[in-house]
This record gives sequence, C-alpha cells and structure tokens, in this order.
Amino acid sequence: MAATMHAFADAAELARNLADKVAASLSAAVATRGAAAIAVSGGSTPKLFFQELSTRDIDWGKVTITLVDERFVPADNDRSNHLLVATNLLRNKAAAARFQPLYQAVPSVEEAAEIATAATRAIADPFDIVILGMGGDGHTASFFPGGNNLQIALDPNTPRGIITMEADGAGEPRLTFTFSSLQDARLLVLHIEGDGKKDVLAKAERAGDEAEMPIRAVLRRAASPVDIYWAP
Repeated sequence: MAATMHAFADAAELARNLADKVAASLSAAVATRGAAAIAVSGGSTPKLFFQELSTRDIDWGKVTITLVDERFVPADNDRSNHLLVATNLLRNKAAAARFQPLYQAVPSVEEAAEIATAATRAIADPFDIVILGMGGDGHTASFFPGGNNLQIALDPNTPRGIITMEADGAGEPRLTFTFSSLQDARLLVLHIEGDGKKDVLAKAERAGDEAEMPIRAVLRRAASPVDIYWAP
C-alpha cells in the first residue's frame, strides 16, 4: 500500500492535526459500530498528541485504548508505556475511555503475552486506529532488528495477538502485537518527528531487508495505506 506524507511546521501543529484526524475517526467508528478501538505507541514523541486528543469531544465511554507494545515492567515504572498513556492521554475528557494494558503481573513475559492475547481478543478486529512510532534503528512496535521472535512477529500468517520480544536494543523484554494485528487498521498512522527520523524513513523506503529495518514490513506489506505524520 502507498504511504502518504503529511508534513507540519512543528510538533504542536502536528499534534493538533493528528488529534483532529483521530478524533474524527473514533467518532465515526462509534457512530457506525457503537464502539471504537485505538492502539497507541510509547516513547516521547506522542506526548503532545496524547494531550491534544484527551481534550477532544468524543463519546469516550465507548472507546477502548490499548498499546501497540509494552515493556515488561509495572505501570508505575518510569519506562512503562501504560504510565505514559495514563499521564498524558487518560485525562480530561479521555478519562472516560476504557484502557486495556498489555503488562500483566505474572512471573514471566511469556505468561503475560498469553493473558494479554486473551484480554485483547474482545477488542475490535481490525483496530479502528493504530498509531505507530519508529526508532532510529528502523524498529516499530517492538519489532526490533535482531529480535528473538522478529521473524514470527512479522509473518503475516502469525495469528493476531501478543508476542514476546527480546533484543539488544529493546532494554527490557517486550510485549507486542503481531504485524497481522496492526497492519489492517482502518486508520494506520506512522508518527515521527525530527530530521533524523525522516532520514531513517527515507532509508527504509529504499531496497533492503525487513529484518534489518522492520518498519519496512509496514511500509511494504500493510493492507491499509500508511499515513505518515512528520514534523521537524
């Protein structure tokens, strides 16, 4: 599917425009199907977008928010994506939304993946909205170069659900939705900021191995068109 670039003057303008787009898509889903589901990413990039989205007029009580991926750390850990979402998105009007965490307080990340897969099974299929990020190494979600389960995670035949990932660049063990879970969202967004990320994206768009830069799987094989939101 082709990717469309939406470029903005700065991060604040991007956040406002992306929040408007996502709010309209969530409201349309609620109007059409009675419920909406969105999977969001962590990191520092989406903070402004989360804060903007939290103020939008949506029937938030009919919206389920979950994470594209998560570190295997409790929600009070500074590196938790759950904490990031709770602090920046699950506030203001969006406090009424339902949040489905991926982390589970069990001994192993593998057990957590099984529980999270069962817990997320009831969420809309496909997602109404998926917001992806991208690292400087070309990873997206927790699809890391050199990841122990990367090939399985990117295989389109791997079922929807949560898979574990460990990699040198990942820090903690990770929980991540599989490629098949994310690639057919009704609105599929890649949110990146900075000239460095733009250069990484340009490299990813050239010929090369998906295992080297896993974002290529999304750019090349996603069933839905990819809307790229970028600001310097």
